[in-house]
Amino acid sequence: MSSKNKNGNSDVVAYSEMAIRNNLSVVEYCRTSMAALSGCTAGVLGLTGLYGAAFYIFAVTSLWLMILCKAGLSSWKNFFISRKSLLTNGFFGQLFTYILCWTFIYGMVHVY
Repeated sequence: MSSKNKNGNSDVVAYSEMAIRNNLSVVEYCRTSMAALSGCTAGVLGLTGLYGAAFYIFAVTSLWLMILCKAGLSSWKNFFISRKSLLTNGFFGQLFTYILCWTFIYGMVHVY
């Protein structure tokens, strides 16, 4: 990532690979926890079909916004390389955790 300064010279921005990996590891842990908790919540609420899918998308988007707010809306670039990849990485991987918790809790609470 580079940008031009006032003199026309190119400024190179360096990232700490270890820090970026640690940040992404923490985000992955948050995503897994969010998927399990929101799956349990959807199961307890009795959401089925598209309502449950919409709840997952709502939970993922909410977590993404909370992470961006925690990092600072204007200074997120100090902690992550891309906002889009922060949202989309692990989307389908955590979906399986969500579905597992959703169906398990739904079966425990709502099936006689």
